[in-house]
Amino acid sequence: MSIILTFLSILIFSMLAGFLGSLTGLGGGTVLVPILTLYLGIPIIYATGSSLISTIATSSGSASAYVKERITSVRIGISLEIATTAGSIVGSLTVAYIYSLRLQYLVYIIFGIVLLFSIYPTLKKMKGEFPTPKPPDWTTRALNLYGEYFDPANNTTVKYWGVRWWLGLIVMFFAGFISGLLGIGSGALKVIGMDYAMNLPMKVTTTTSNFMIGVTAATGSGIYWALGYIQPFLAAPTAIGVLMGSLIGTRVLVRMKNKRIRAVFLIILGFLGVQMILRGLGVL
Repeated sequence: MSIILTFLSILIFSMLAGFLGSLTGLGGGTVLVPILTLYLGIPIIYATGSSLISTIATSSGSASAYVKERITSVRIGISLEIATTAGSIVGSLTVAYIYSLRLQYLVYIIFGIVLLFSIYPTLKKMKGEFPTPKPPDWTTRALNLYGEYFDPANNTTVKYWGVRWWLGLIVMFFAGFISGLLGIGSGALKVIGMDYAMNLPMKVTTTTSNFMIGVTAATGSGIYWALGYIQPFLAAPTAIGVLMGSLIGTRVLVRMKNKRIRAVFLIILGFLGVQMILRGLGVL
């Protein structure tokens, strides 16, 4: 009975993580890892491994829906994947070294710092529903980083173009590194890279982030599997739950305003960031 209750608990919390991850572009694992470690007592080594599997499920479930809605910028996502996959490999190898030295508390602290660091750039974007347009630069024209989508919440067609692709590429490498290190899909940094660095609308950043995180997570999960950090009993309910939650989140996202999405994004980052740092310092 205890095994069944544990399985159901993981499944329910995973659904919540998938819903929030799909809604904000965080990728499920950002919420899932703290829940599994802080509230269910699962070692962070196995929580991060299961998180990577669930992140693949989130991307597979929500990204297809966003592509169908024509909100996701596939061109921008693919152009940035080179950096994220390279960073994911480096991060996965780094975390194996950290665990071999029994320095797991560093992972908690790094996790919390990454989440809190993500708040400021997003907070600056709270003033407007859509970003202030910036003149297209050479990367915009060379890579054709243009797009448009229909926004039901504002009943308007939004036209946009990305800028500073090179800066987004740098952020994406670190996003991939954090993904491999923490097993979270690094949706938070991906959103910042496209929202803050490339000046894209929030809905484009969250949906494109969901499109990208599956590839990033798949790269790191191969290394995690080889190292024995992925446990099937944890991976199964997390993958199922996150997939179900992400499908629900896709239906909610298109009807929400960008300001509300950012508000949810900030609250989650702040709460979980503080909790993870306290856990790493031994307070929790």
